Amino acid sequence: MDRTQPKTGEDGVKDKTAGEAVHLRREIGLLSAVSFIIGTVVGSGIFIAPKGVLMNSGSVGLSLLMWALCGILSLCGALCYAELGTTFTKSGGHYTYLLETFGPMPAFLRLWAEFLFIRPAVASYVSLAFGRYVVEPFFAPCPAPMVLIKLVSILGVTFVVAINCWSVTMASRTQVTLTFIKMFALVLIIIPGVIALAKGKTDNFQNGFEVDALTLDKLPLAFYNGLYAYGGWFYLNFITEEVINPNRNIPLAISSSMVTVTVLYVLVNLAYYTMMTPAEILFSDAVAVTFAQKALQGLAPVIPFLVSLSCLGALNGGFFSSPRMLFVGAREGHWPPIFSMIHIRRQTPLPAVLLLYPLVVFMLITGETYQLLNFASFARWFFIALATLGMIIHRYRYPLLPRPFKVPLVIAVTFTVVCFFIVGLSLYSDPWNTGRSFALTLTGVPVYFVTVYRFRLPHRWARFLNYCSKQLQILLEVALQEVQTY
Repeated sequence: MDRTQPKTGEDGVKDKTAGEAVHLRREIGLLSAVSFIIGTVVGSGIFIAPKGVLMNSGSVGLSLLMWALCGILSLCGALCYAELGTTFTKSGGHYTYLLETFGPMPAFLRLWAEFLFIRPAVASYVSLAFGRYVVEPFFAPCPAPMVLIKLVSILGVTFVVAINCWSVTMASRTQVTLTFIKMFALVLIIIPGVIALAKGKTDNFQNGFEVDALTLDKLPLAFYNGLYAYGGWFYLNFITEEVINPNRNIPLAISSSMVTVTVLYVLVNLAYYTMMTPAEILFSDAVAVTFAQKALQGLAPVIPFLVSLSCLGALNGGFFSSPRMLFVGAREGHWPPIFSMIHIRRQTPLPAVLLLYPLVVFMLITGETYQLLNFASFARWFFIALATLGMIIHRYRYPLLPRPFKVPLVIAVTFTVVCFFIVGLSLYSDPWNTGRSFALTLTGVPVYFVTVYRFRLPHRWARFLNYCSKQLQILLEVALQEVQTY
């Protein structure tokens, strides 16, 4: 079911110029691409996840090593995705690469998992962090009402959705602005920590590499906490068709962004451990706020505000990129056609963006976010490992295919093996959540065979769905893409 759109000059588009035709435009330059990656990666994770990494690694030295290893692993994965993004010029990220290397069913299952639980869970988690950091300072030291936190979280999601529906340029500029703000927040944490370390404050680093508390079953959980904080390096690949000069800008943006984030994250954790004891970090629900109360007393009230803006930037990056996967999936015939349509004036994938909104709001209201987030990581990393395995296989199948950027084979193999090892180890350390993740993902198999492989819906249902699609198209003022952008 290939729904590839006609090129300019066909099917009544010949009288339109490229500027008038309905299509996603290339508006993401190098600065926007770098800001997009850093702004999406640096969310709530670095301000919260240190507790989880320390808890599961067992010592200060091992947790710092874990942060560095997670950064290196993420950089290796990002370089693999730089090759995939320049080899396959379609947007869609994981979905597109699985489609090109393993075929339609794994690609559909990735799409299904993304919108069934991965994206709503991650977006709900980040938006709740945003709401908590906005509301709690007004109620301290008393606990803030959960209803108010959820209401502010929904307002944050609504704001981000509105921006992404309104304009690609506005969403891009918002991301650049929020990225500079969160970089300022990280530097604000690093400076007092480095100064204290230079003055000889090294008490918390004594016996830093005690391995007694480290167990094999906790190792993947420590990695998952660290990798969650680095999550987002793959989002630029979701919008390949909107990046200016992608063969140059995608590898440059990915490599420079991930090196920057890794250095910043290690320095931030170094600052945390310089100013706080391991017990204080484990006791704290918001490590950055506890750090500010000890090291930045005059600026302590500012930190929650900066963290909330950081969460908003990560939320904006997620809502900018994930709908492009749905958009491409619908264009390939793996999702209803309405989601492959673009607003005729705003040039944004309006239906795809709007679909995420009720899913995230529903998850926020029902409060299932944390439970789903535990196994969303497993499904996400399994499919990432599958995509890079597909890249290695694709190299040998098509050795003469032009690859503008080619990652060394040893990096691709190492990343793939480590990812599968972490995913496999989680079967041992957390079989319940891992099993449920598998089960939820596999619910897409019958859906694939009924709606994609062989369309078996009754004729009346199909006619009703077509009618609804037409009415939605009129209501939302959207149309199919008129220019092939890949």
